[in-house]
Amino acid sequence: MNIDLFLLIVVVITALAFDFTNGFHDTGNAMATSIASGALAPKAAVALSAVLNLVGAFMSTAVAATIAKGLIDGHIVTLDLVFAGLVGGIVWNLLTWFLGIPSSSSHALIGGIVGATIAAVGGHGVIWKGVVSKAIIPAVVSAILAIAVGAMATWLVYRITRGVSAKHTEAGFRYGQWGSASLVSLAHGTNDAQKTMGVIFLALMSYGAVSHTAATPPLWVIVCCALAMASGTYLGGWRIIRTLGKGLVEIRSPQGMAAESSSAAVILLSAHFGYALSTTQVCTGSVLGSGLGKPGGEVRWGVAGRMAVAWLVTLPLAGSVGAITYWIVHFIGGYLGAIIGFGLLVAVAAAIYIRSRKVKVDHKNVNAEWEGSLTAGLGGTDEKPEPPAHPGPTVRIPAPSRTASNGPTVSAANRS
Repeated sequence: MNIDLFLLIVVVITALAFDFTNGFHDTGNAMATSIASGALAPKAAVALSAVLNLVGAFMSTAVAATIAKGLIDGHIVTLDLVFAGLVGGIVWNLLTWFLGIPSSSSHALIGGIVGATIAAVGGHGVIWKGVVSKAIIPAVVSAILAIAVGAMATWLVYRITRGVSAKHTEAGFRYGQWGSASLVSLAHGTNDAQKTMGVIFLALMSYGAVSHTAATPPLWVIVCCALAMASGTYLGGWRIIRTLGKGLVEIRSPQGMAAESSSAAVILLSAHFGYALSTTQVCTGSVLGSGLGKPGGEVRWGVAGRMAVAWLVTLPLAGSVGAITYWIVHFIGGYLGAIIGFGLLVAVAAAIYIRSRKVKVDHKNVNAEWEGSLTAGLGGTDEKPEPPAHPGPTVRIPAPSRTASNGPTVSAANRS
């Protein structure tokens, strides 16, 4: 096996690993509000989302073409560059998942690839016009649009149902959420699975397996990416589901249906035009809008602020990881460089996963009351109380004094 074929195999495996992390990282986009409102049981919700993500991945390839041809010069792409970009995306996905921050998998991937490209050939290898017009502007516009549409939809829902008892309103909209949450999952599959298709498409062009003039990726790429994302979705990104469903806004069923419908509309529209927007930012914006649109609604602005900071630093930090990975792999070179780069990725992923198990968030406690942070109040799930490190001497507590009937108080120590 020559080095180029070996690198291609490593890149395809890493790309599918990224797609897997994208699946569990973004499950909350579609299902957090339905789980939080009680419209769907947690395990049933992620199973439904996985199936619809799988179906959605076959509905369009416009976004795959954007990733493959609209961000960097395809003629300077090398396999180690693509691998380094994927590492940047995966590391950022895992880190934000651990922290429970709904950040953009799309921007993590784009940032990783752009950072690796700059490390390889400099800034001239990046199609900056494409990055701005196809990624940054759509992300900003779609998030603002989602907040506005989500707020308006929620206000209209409560306006229309004014006078209807809360019991009947909640019950009716829970059924409605089955449809709206399903639509978001379908829309997510049409947008996000294609990003990994685009990366593998890039790698195949670099290797020479497909022509630079090819319009769509091969069928086996579409199938593998769809299955990888669906598998990740089924595992459920419970930490991010908890933040979106309980940490940002206290969701009721009318808000949930309004937010989900708004998200689906924006995502499907962008997929039609080939914009590689962040479904996370769209869905988070819709949830935020649902809090603003509900009369008397409450938004936890501290949580929203942490999300906004993560969004701002995603591109540069994922790009930095991509650049560092490229330098390591390229400097060592050959089989050893690829093996060490992949080994470092596995080591970082394992460390983050092990750390996350100290206080586990899963389908059993994802809907526990929010107590100020992601895992506050959940420590008892996995942790047993430890005995004191330095137990003191045993202290005998004297018997309580008692009062004789119609007589003086008699001490336990002075009884005869």
